[in-house]
Amino acid sequence: MSAFNGATLMITGGTGSFGNTVLKHFLTSDIGQIRIFSRDEKKQDDMRHELQARHPEYAEKVKFYVGDVRDPRSVADAMPGVDFIFHAAALKQVPSCEFFPMQAVKTNVEGTDNVLHAAVDAGVKRVVCLSTDKAAYPINAMGISKAMMEHVIYANARVAADRGGTVICCTRYGNVMCSRGSVIPLFIDQIKAGQPITITNPDMTRFLMNLDEAVELVRFAFEHADPGDLFIQKADASTIGDLAKAVQTLFGDTGTRIIGTRHGEKLYETLMTREERLRAQDMGEYYRVSADNRDLNYDKFFVKGQVQTESDEAYTSHNTKLLNVEETARKILTTDYVREQLRDKK
Repeated sequence: MSAFNGATLMITGGTGSFGNTVLKHFLTSDIGQIRIFSRDEKKQDDMRHELQARHPEYAEKVKFYVGDVRDPRSVADAMPGVDFIFHAAALKQVPSCEFFPMQAVKTNVEGTDNVLHAAVDAGVKRVVCLSTDKAAYPINAMGISKAMMEHVIYANARVAADRGGTVICCTRYGNVMCSRGSVIPLFIDQIKAGQPITITNPDMTRFLMNLDEAVELVRFAFEHADPGDLFIQKADASTIGDLAKAVQTLFGDTGTRIIGTRHGEKLYETLMTREERLRAQDMGEYYRVSADNRDLNYDKFFVKGQVQTESDEAYTSHNTKLLNVEETARKILTTDYVREQLRDKK
């Protein structure tokens, strides 16, 4: 019997790419109910109709709640009876957050705090929150808001643990291929239109993982987390230039055009900082970074000091395994979206 047997799982931001993949993994399982919490009633209606068409025998398992993580009342109203939460609601577009940083704060920081307070008050057993590599050494508004979100998570996890209640943890992962707003669907659309692929900087590196791997990371965190833990998946990476070539090997070569770096973009991404690596545990396919459980008694650090505060190297998309063009093409073929687009091409 799994932990989800007969349980109620709530997914914030549940109409997004992650929520749809969770449904694929959990809908036909022994789970009791899945609550989709989001602010877009149109996407909820589309999801409901698709479930009724494809999985009529399971559609009643899924309940829809219109609300916004920014609105504490709407979050609290959806919470009674929930056993577990996957918190995926977020503003994720780097340029959008760069121009509207307070909107990122309201959703990513305040919204997360609202979800966690409501979860603790409702007696939810476990909450897994989703973060991003951009939260490590952040340079843009989206990454900064996600870094603050992580600190909100750890603070709430500490309080909840002191009460002996809700276990709150966090996952951090890199670019999810073919998720909403990601670059691979853009490349494919440009090729289909006969246009050259637009590349910001061919030497940029990015971690590559698919949506199924994102769900498996969250599931692993759910099963193994202590309060305040951060879980990171080991991931391969590629350059943006090789990623573009990989897409073109599958869909056709329409040329490329370099357009320069967008607002707030990094040359490479960091999944685990040097400071986090000191307290990281290698768990095979994943790293567990345990919570920093130091208290507010800073006097002892002035008296005793601390010998080492960081490891030699962070874990980045520059120093992980870099895939070549052929390997990158095989990797992107693991996504449902690319396989469907190739079928449509035929």
